[in-house]
Amino acid sequence: MKWPTVVLTAGLTAVLAFGTPNALRAQQASQSETPSQSKSQSQSQSNSPSDHLHPSLGAFVMNANGTRDCTHLVASGNPDYPPYLWRSDDGTHLIGAAADMVKRVGELAGVQIDIVDAGSWGRVQQDMRDGTIDLIAGAFLTVPRMGYMDYFYPAFQRTRTVIWTQNIIDLHYHEWSDLIGLEGLTVIDNSFGQQFDAYAAENLKIREVPSLEQGFQMLARNRGDYLIYEEFPGKAVAARDNLTNLRSYPVPVSTENLYLTMSHKSACNTGKLRGRFAQALFKLVSENTMDELVDANMRGWADDIN
Repeated sequence: MKWPTVVLTAGLTAVLAFGTPNALRAQQASQSETPSQSKSQSQSQSNSPSDHLHPSLGAFVMNANGTRDCTHLVASGNPDYPPYLWRSDDGTHLIGAAADMVKRVGELAGVQIDIVDAGSWGRVQQDMRDGTIDLIAGAFLTVPRMGYMDYFYPAFQRTRTVIWTQNIIDLHYHEWSDLIGLEGLTVIDNSFGQQFDAYAAENLKIREVPSLEQGFQMLARNRGDYLIYEEFPGKAVAARDNLTNLRSYPVPVSTENLYLTMSHKSACNTGKLRGRFAQALFKLVSENTMDELVDANMRGWADDIN
C-alpha cells in the first residue's frame, strides 16, 4: 500500500511524515552518520534491514509547520497476547480486546489511534523509551517502566499470571517459595508485577525466551520445569497450537492490572490530552466495556485458529 507524502485540504497543507518505529530509527541513524559511513552503507544498501520495512506499519502525522498532529497517535503492544493483542492477517497492525479498548478511548478523547505491529514486546518497550511510538495498549505497572512512560488510571483490565508445566507433572505449587531450586522460563522483557519481579530476581532461576510458543516447546522438551505467563493468553496460544500436554495451576503467581500508557518522549504527551484519556477510560471502565470486548475477541481468536 502506498501512502501519500502530502495531503492538501481546504488550503491547509499537512505533511505525512513516515514515523514508523523502524523507519524513524533508521532516519535517526542516517542523520548521525559520517560521509564515509553513508557511502559504505549505500554500497551495501540491498542488505540493510530497513529495505524490508513494511510502509504501512504506522506513521506520525505532521502539521504544516513541522509539529506533530496530536489528533493522530501511534500505539503498539505485546503481539503475542491473545485475546488482548495479536497480529492482524497482513502483519501490519495489532488487533484484539486491548486494541479495541484503546481505539474507543481515542474516539471519546477525539483522537485517532493507529495500533501497529512494531515488533517483539521488548522492541515495543524500547520504542516507548525512544518516543518512536506514543502509547502502549496494555502494560503492567513497574517502577522501571514509570521512568519512561505515564500510566493512565483507571486500569482497564485485571489479569492472572499462572504457572504452566507439562500435564504429567505436579509441582504442588501454592506460593512463590515452591519455585526455588527449579528451572523456570518466561518471555523476554515480561513483568509479572513489581513484588514478584523483585522476589524472582533474588530467589528464582528464570530463563528468558523470545516467545511464548518457544517457551511451551521448551517445556515439552524438558528444557524447563515450569513457565510463567498470563492465564488467558497462555490458554489462547495453547489452543491455537493444539498443545494438549500442558496444564496451568489454579493459584496465581500474581494478579495485575493492565494500563494504557504514554511515552514521556511523545510530543503529544500533554496534561490536557492525559486528562481527556483518563476521563474516557473512567467512562468505559465504569460501563464494563472490556467484558464485552474480551468475549468478542475470544470468539474472534477462535475463528482465526479454526
